[in-house]
Amino acid sequence: MMKRVSLFMVVGVIVFIAAFIFIGAPETSWAQKTVRISIATGGTGGVWYPYGGIMANIISKYLPDVEATAEVTAASVDNALLLGAKKVDLAFMFGDVGYEAYMGKGRFKEKVPMRCLASLYPSITHIVCLEGRGINSVSDLKGKRISTGAPGSATEIVACRVLEAYGIDPERDITRDRLSASESAGALKDRKIEAYFWVGGIPTSSVVDIAATPGIKIKLLDHAEAVDKMIAKYGPIYYKNVCPAKTYPHVDYDVTTVTAGNFLTCLEKTDEKLAYQIVKVLFEHKSELEAGHKVAKQLTLESAVLGSSYPFHPGAIKFYKEKGIKVPF
Repeated sequence: MMKRVSLFMVVGVIVFIAAFIFIGAPETSWAQKTVRISIATGGTGGVWYPYGGIMANIISKYLPDVEATAEVTAASVDNALLLGAKKVDLAFMFGDVGYEAYMGKGRFKEKVPMRCLASLYPSITHIVCLEGRGINSVSDLKGKRISTGAPGSATEIVACRVLEAYGIDPERDITRDRLSASESAGALKDRKIEAYFWVGGIPTSSVVDIAATPGIKIKLLDHAEAVDKMIAKYGPIYYKNVCPAKTYPHVDYDVTTVTAGNFLTCLEKTDEKLAYQIVKVLFEHKSELEAGHKVAKQLTLESAVLGSSYPFHPGAIKFYKEKGIKVPF
């Protein structure tokens, strides 16, 4: 009898514990539930992927209920499509692509209801070739084999528009490869192409790598003359800028360039509190952003609200207003 009672008691205790665990589990699980967000960036050889990775680490580290990851993508066009399809939560966006996506123009059949969180830094257009190969200007690219950037990237769009401004048809007047930044640098190094376009922050790692390669001397081509024609056709998205001398090894001269902004973007329906927290935590830990990538030094409260061709998210507006910064759009 004692053994049977003891057995019943043991079973009863087990049932009680199990009931406590299962009944309490939903509340505990809810309290510990993590919001998971993905950040669409770009290729591994550019600025966006490492920058996005640093952002993801900071968000995950300092927002207890949020876990962020950076995703490798084909960059702007791909990012806008992923954002519109709700397959990502945040996206790096180049100015012209963001404008087309928001308006539902160009490559976008439908409007993407996106909102800006911050203007991150200006993007410099690079046209990279090798010294001693007979290419001294954009006009010399006609008839050459060049890479215009990964399919669906901002680089590809800008490359085609720059070539067009110089009277070069990207489909007929060049042999065109469509490679990422790192692939383009490798192809140029191996003499498989004669030049490539890249649009990104400076310095860009893949350009640094090829410029520092022994036995290779790169040349960057001036092309700011294209800006006026590009603005006339595509709107006030681009502006003239300079890639300063010594940005890259052995490039001891200023290079005039086509430039546009880069933006951290979310959807219109992104939770206002979450949007606010993301912007806030990135600025509060900006020193960690800068430690991870030099381009983050260009992010300031004043510059973060400039240049967007689509509206800012209410959560971001709330943060900037708290800092005394007026959001123009």
